[in-house]
Amino acid sequence: MPIVAQSSETTDWVSRFADDVIEESERRAPGKPVVVASGLSPSGPIHLGNLREVMTPHLVADEIRRRGYQVRHLISWDDYDRYRKVPAGIAGVDESWAEHIGKPLTSVPAPKGSAFPNWAEHFKSAMVEALAELGVEFDGISQTAQYTSGVYREQILHAMKHRGDIDAILDQYRTKKAPGKKPQQKAVDEAELEAEEGSGAAAEDDGSSGSAGYFPYKPYCGECGKDLTTVTSYDDDTTELSYTCTACGFGETVRLSEFNRGKLVWKVDWPMRWAYEGVIFEPSGVDHSSPGSSFQVGGQIVGIFEGKQPIGPMYAFVGISGMAKMSSSRGGVPTPGDALKIMEPQLLRWLYARRRPNQSFKIAFDQEIQRLYDEWDKLAGKVAGGTSQAIGTGGGSALPGDVAAYTRAVGTAAGELPKTPRPLPYRTLASVADITAGHQDQALRILSELDPANPITDLADARPRYDKAEAWINTYVPADQRTIVREEPDAELLKSLDEEGRESLRLLVDGLADNWSLDGLTHLVYGVPKVRAGFSADATAKELPPEIKTAQRTFFALLYHLLVGRDTGPRLPTLLLAVGQERVRALLGE
Repeated sequence: MPIVAQSSETTDWVSRFADDVIEESERRAPGKPVVVASGLSPSGPIHLGNLREVMTPHLVADEIRRRGYQVRHLISWDDYDRYRKVPAGIAGVDESWAEHIGKPLTSVPAPKGSAFPNWAEHFKSAMVEALAELGVEFDGISQTAQYTSGVYREQILHAMKHRGDIDAILDQYRTKKAPGKKPQQKAVDEAELEAEEGSGAAAEDDGSSGSAGYFPYKPYCGECGKDLTTVTSYDDDTTELSYTCTACGFGETVRLSEFNRGKLVWKVDWPMRWAYEGVIFEPSGVDHSSPGSSFQVGGQIVGIFEGKQPIGPMYAFVGISGMAKMSSSRGGVPTPGDALKIMEPQLLRWLYARRRPNQSFKIAFDQEIQRLYDEWDKLAGKVAGGTSQAIGTGGGSALPGDVAAYTRAVGTAAGELPKTPRPLPYRTLASVADITAGHQDQALRILSELDPANPITDLADARPRYDKAEAWINTYVPADQRTIVREEPDAELLKSLDEEGRESLRLLVDGLADNWSLDGLTHLVYGVPKVRAGFSADATAKELPPEIKTAQRTFFALLYHLLVGRDTGPRLPTLLLAVGQERVRALLGE
């Protein structure tokens, strides 16, 4: 099986795959565009795990384009697959949708309220929109259009003529028993099987093998429109095919040379397309790469169509912080569109580019997104040669592999993706959005004070990152973790303070005017406990005893209680800027 090798020592996996794909393409189809492929089933929300099916070949195709080659990235929309079950949690869908099980996805009504003509188009449209924002260039192929227009007629007739050969290949795997599962693996294995459904690997039989023999073709019923049909006879010379429907009892005889209402079963359909399209590179999920799976079996069946199996890596699952492996059949599974509401496309591209396909990773919808953005901004500063691109990022130099991943994230061969003019730290923007609760004039006031030497004068300069951070605050931060600034001073707490506490507050208040910027206030709030202990505000951690950290935590907790009535909250410098000098003084009892 021609799988591209993956080395743990590879600094840039994309370049290595591009080398292999170019070499293989020149061997198989010299002088022709390089063809890479993805397959997506719009059977429900197309989730972030499915996105790896697209991003892996996209990144490789883009590298090949950067080298001056012509490339076609095909995305086959498996919209002629059967509707298998009613997904949970989709608005406008209830168990009454079960009456459509067995029909092609393009023959199932869209969820209630949708602007699209059918189920497949409804879920495809969201993915198309997300891919455009991500800068993914592709040629989309509707399998409904391909099958119903007769494009694959010769391939179907060829498969039926060689059905005995196909059956023999499949039979090698039918007789093998699946390895036993350990009890503790059950939940994980079930999640993997569910994820398989969203990747285009239909959980269906590989063709009928009843008293009439094996047939790799499945007609959709002419009466009820479902694929719950059984082929009862087929004549190679006349191409006359007879079938009956177990759902409604309908039966008919058709000429397959003229009939366009059916499709090849999945394990035959996929290798047929490899040969038909001349696919050189296509990744496959772990669900496709196990013994007896679609990719392995397809590697043998593709020869029947006088084609070759694509090279390509097995890709691992993508998870969500705090969630198990994803499945498009579950309601509420995050999609690329969901991710792009809270993060810029560059960050999402980077998450896929920086990990080799066989490495699993998680996408953060929780507090971890702030750390990821800090890491991203730090890398941006390093790539720029040590000049920070965002307040608070560090300098230094980046490793070649990191530079490559960054370059692939910020743009494609066609150019750079639109970006935020002033990429302020995500955690700062989230805090501002949290505190101001949608008041844009207040948000601009705070942002303009972050860096007085180079103030932001228009909120557009911080967009779209500011909008993404605001969406994250409003959507994924629980109400009990939102920040509400006190209306009145906590008189009881202020009265209970000892001399050390009152002196600490005086030092802070006295320094506000001279330190009213993000950096200045950071220096001030960390410096107060140092000064109270007899050290310089500029003293480093190495110069200070361990108890200073304890004093700082105690001081910070006091400030949070006085400002927001809780032990914790947004970073104090940002919080102070948001509250404003006059109100800070009032809440701190001055």
